[in-house]
Amino acid sequence: MFHVPRHSGGHPRLAIAFLALLLILVAGLIGWTTVRPPPETPAAEAPPPRPPLVVVQDLPQLTEQLERWGGSGAFTGGVLVAKGDQVLFRQVYGYADRSLGKPLALDSRFRLASVSKQFTAAAILRLQDEGVLSVDDPLCRWVEACPEAWAPIRLHHLLSHTSGIPDLMARPGWGLRRVTAATPDELTAESMQYGLQFPPGTKIRYNNAAYNLLGHVVQKASGLPLGDYLRDAFFAPLGMADTGVEDDASDVVMGYANLGGGGPTPQPDHNVSIIFAAGALYSTLDDLLVWNRALHGGRLLSPESYAQMIADHAPADTPDERGRPRRDWGYGLFTNSLGRQVRPDFLDRQIYHTGSWSGFRNLITHQPDADVTVIVLSNNFHQREAVFLLSQQGMAEALGRSFPTAMNR
Repeated sequence: MFHVPRHSGGHPRLAIAFLALLLILVAGLIGWTTVRPPPETPAAEAPPPRPPLVVVQDLPQLTEQLERWGGSGAFTGGVLVAKGDQVLFRQVYGYADRSLGKPLALDSRFRLASVSKQFTAAAILRLQDEGVLSVDDPLCRWVEACPEAWAPIRLHHLLSHTSGIPDLMARPGWGLRRVTAATPDELTAESMQYGLQFPPGTKIRYNNAAYNLLGHVVQKASGLPLGDYLRDAFFAPLGMADTGVEDDASDVVMGYANLGGGGPTPQPDHNVSIIFAAGALYSTLDDLLVWNRALHGGRLLSPESYAQMIADHAPADTPDERGRPRRDWGYGLFTNSLGRQVRPDFLDRQIYHTGSWSGFRNLITHQPDADVTVIVLSNNFHQREAVFLLSQQGMAEALGRSFPTAMNR
């Protein structure tokens, strides 16, 4: 309601002040509607309450398959299938330590191997969302005494396996390096000693050394050891108490390998120090489900960074793989129709990553359209085909597809 003064003509200074205030309010309104703040990084909201840690076997065909293979020793490990937040299958088979007769538990900790790469990639993208760095940054911004050959390399090239830096296993003396402990700084210094295998961005070559360098970047950019940054940014907010960087106190189950045609042989010499950002994490079935739900549910990264993570960054002339359409090379993740590799096949696109190192073989895959996640963790290095087939059997049954019975060779 307007106020009418008692005497005609108010004080001129009051009128001027009123006009000035009105102009400030109008200018502020215009600025508020035209200047928008940068998108905020999604907060790691508390995940939905976890279902009770009990056996779930609501997929009859997968249950029958695993009762055969688990009983015969053809598979040892854990399997979890979920649709959204609903767990459809959760069970473990075999031993955490054969020498002690200790069986696996639903919350047993497994070595993730290269499944770890998606966590390092997510750390880089979270730092990008926070404005600390960009995937377009030169690697040399974050590495002291950077080799001249590295000048064209961007963090993007490391994330997408297109840097040209020789991988650990492509260097002389891999056998000795495999069993010799190393610090992150030592690994970075070693990578500097080698020339590039190809100009950055021109080819794809799977690269553990590149992910170790990304771990170096995370540590430089955050001021924290990689494991501490992952804990503070992701694991603690998500309640992932059984996930971390492996050390001698991590209580990871024993890994095995079928060597020399004999039975499972323990593999205690894991030396994950040489893959500290490429494969050194451990986790459990349920923790990995929490991670997958948060990552693919948009609760960890901005939409722009998540889109970069699952986009295809391979050069246009990258060939098909083994006669099948090639995978999409994302940041720490791949996308492909994995069901093409089983019989009967199915074509649903899945976002996934595998992992294999020192007695372990894993596959974690997600079908975004139906929101189905399948996690298969094995503590036997030589159960690659079993892990793959089980993952696709769980995916197919959860999606209502025909149940695969064999690999499609």
